[in-house]
Amino acid sequence: HGDSTRSLPSECIGSDRPVISLGLSDFALDILMPGVTPKQSDTYLCMSVPLPVDDEAYVVDFKPHASMDTVHHMLLFGCNEPSSTKNYWDCDEGTCKDKSNILYAWARNAPPTRLPKGVGFRVGGQTGGRFFVLQVHYGDVSAFRGIKAWILNCRQPLIAGMYLMMSVNTVIPPGEKVVDADIACHYKRFPMHLFAYRVHTHRLGKVVSGYRVRNGQWTLIGRQSPQLPQAFYPVEHPVDVSYDDILAARCVFSGEGRTTETHIGGTASDEMCNFYIMYYMEAKHAVSYMTCTQNANPEIFRNIPQEANIPIPVKSDMLKMTHGHHEETKDTGKSSLLQQDKKEKDKILDQDFHVEEAVEWPGLDLKLGQVSGLALDAENNLVIFHRGDHVWDENSFDSKFVYQQRGLGPIEQNTILVLNPSNAKLLHSMGKSLFYLPHGLSIDKNSNFWVTDVALHQVFKLGAYDKEPLLMLGVALQPGSDKNHFCQPTDVTVDPVTGSIYVSDGYCNSRIIQFSPNGLYVMQWGEETSSGRARPGQFRIPHSLALIPDFSQLCVADRENGRIQCFMLETGEFIREIKHKSFGRELFAVSYVPGGLLFAVNGMPFPGEAEPVQGFVMNFSTGEIIDTFIPLRKVVYCAECLVHVIIDIKMLVTSYLSNFHQATTENKMFYNVRYSTGILSSINLIKTSEFGVLASTSRIELPIPGLRGSTARGPGPD
Repeated sequence: HGDSTRSLPSECIGSDRPVISLGLSDFALDILMPGVTPKQSDTYLCMSVPLPVDDEAYVVDFKPHASMDTVHHMLLFGCNEPSSTKNYWDCDEGTCKDKSNILYAWARNAPPTRLPKGVGFRVGGQTGGRFFVLQVHYGDVSAFRGIKAWILNCRQPLIAGMYLMMSVNTVIPPGEKVVDADIACHYKRFPMHLFAYRVHTHRLGKVVSGYRVRNGQWTLIGRQSPQLPQAFYPVEHPVDVSYDDILAARCVFSGEGRTTETHIGGTASDEMCNFYIMYYMEAKHAVSYMTCTQNANPEIFRNIPQEANIPIPVKSDMLKMTHGHHEETKDTGKSSLLQQDKKEKDKILDQDFHVEEAVEWPGLDLKLGQVSGLALDAENNLVIFHRGDHVWDENSFDSKFVYQQRGLGPIEQNTILVLNPSNAKLLHSMGKSLFYLPHGLSIDKNSNFWVTDVALHQVFKLGAYDKEPLLMLGVALQPGSDKNHFCQPTDVTVDPVTGSIYVSDGYCNSRIIQFSPNGLYVMQWGEETSSGRARPGQFRIPHSLALIPDFSQLCVADRENGRIQCFMLETGEFIREIKHKSFGRELFAVSYVPGGLLFAVNGMPFPGEAEPVQGFVMNFSTGEIIDTFIPLRKVVYCAECLVHVIIDIKMLVTSYLSNFHQATTENKMFYNVRYSTGILSSINLIKTSEFGVLASTSRIELPIPGLRGSTARGPGPD
């Protein structure tokens, strides 16, 4: 990169910004791909440039340097850690190791985006990204292209931000000619002024339109075909948004040519419905990122302007310049197609996926004990596994792991609660007088509940409405390490293909055990970690399981060793280890999303350590971190719970709590259970988006008066 200079008026606010000069308060940063000659057309290359200042600064303008003959599009991201330290790299390796925020997008034949006078994106400092990452999609094999960014050190009166509208539950039936995805939210903040927009779908999108609705009047923000270059386009007429206005968007899809249902998701075979709005606000009220993922007022779409339903025709030669889901134009072999599909999936996962907290999920005052598991059943209802009036603390077990409070009897409350996820209404409850200390909960493809109890040292299979277990593994209240006993088993998962049962055992054993669908012992692997560096196949509390049917692998959160280990399902053979410095010393949970995403959550930092409790999103193929997420409201943790939820008509979840366990799903939402020092504070709904924003839109508060959670470390209650 190179630094050059431009003069500024005394108020540090440029108007046209054409002049380059050097002053103490501003500079121009060239972010240029370094003399690259791609090996083939249709190549994606990434490179990074560090922000030249440590303090907070403001990006006030962008200028693309690109040839329309060679470059399809360029995207500029802001982040704290790029995916690579090389001069440039194939974008299949990822964009950023942490969350990536889109700052600028340029595409061939699209108009340039200009920030209004006095408006800037915050970068650097405590809240802004410290690196720029440039992605260039080359349509031809020619070379030296990039973006110039003008950056000011002086504070700008107006701060730019991004508002993302995203559908999360659209289903496109095969062959259906027209399918609408509608999104609408009431705006509840200080006024914002809209100046640019961007649309995003995959192949089935025909047109995306966004509006402000005020007193029943619809004002167009922008309308575009998602099959055209997906740059930011200027809002033609100024649009301001005030308190209690409605922001509404519609994506029109067609399922023609598909033979199966298409859902919202992060791979090339899924779909997305995203409408980005670039806005600015007064600095004193500025919010950098906001999101809308619901349809708060379906009735208003009866009056949506007819233009929103009319597809925008796209010339065939423009289809090659879209958003990276490129088509093969010649007959290729199966392996080439598979490789192309993998690249497309990786690209979408790395650049268009983000997890964020949802803070408007309906609240509910439940009488809960220590929450140990969450899942969704086949009807998309939320299932909660909790301990009622029993508590796991330092008095629960003796030195031989025998439960010491048997005199209390089993929990007399219903320990399994089924809630409507949209309004938190209690639909069904069960599990009374069955359990002593619940731990893990998951749901198999046949809607059976699988749970573990660390006091009973057992694993249970339960029908959704059965009072008695369908299957029990282990001997009640008897710890052991042979084929018939467990010692505080932590997790259980079921192979959806073979029905084989896998148990992580546990706090006082260091092994994974496989059983047949009928509960017969098949094999086991693993051993306790010896002194020194932990070797493959050694565990120090195998705490969470993620079954990866796409690759016939089982991944284990090796808690106290702070790593993930993956093994072959058939043999237990070690495949690889995934370990990052940002995990810290402990890794509690791991989960896999079919299509290529691996999720994990770490534990509390030890005294003097800096790594925070957070969730990680990784590319399963490479193991690289492509996103991180944390709850917005800061609390002191003694446990984390992570649950993936599919945001579509077939929501299917298995749950995980880092204190207590498991999660595997297909996509897009998470329930996050948080413990403060003493009491369980809330269950948070975490959602995903195509855009790198750690914003929030939903929380269910579950206060627990008088019930305390343990803060013990090491083997024992997490």
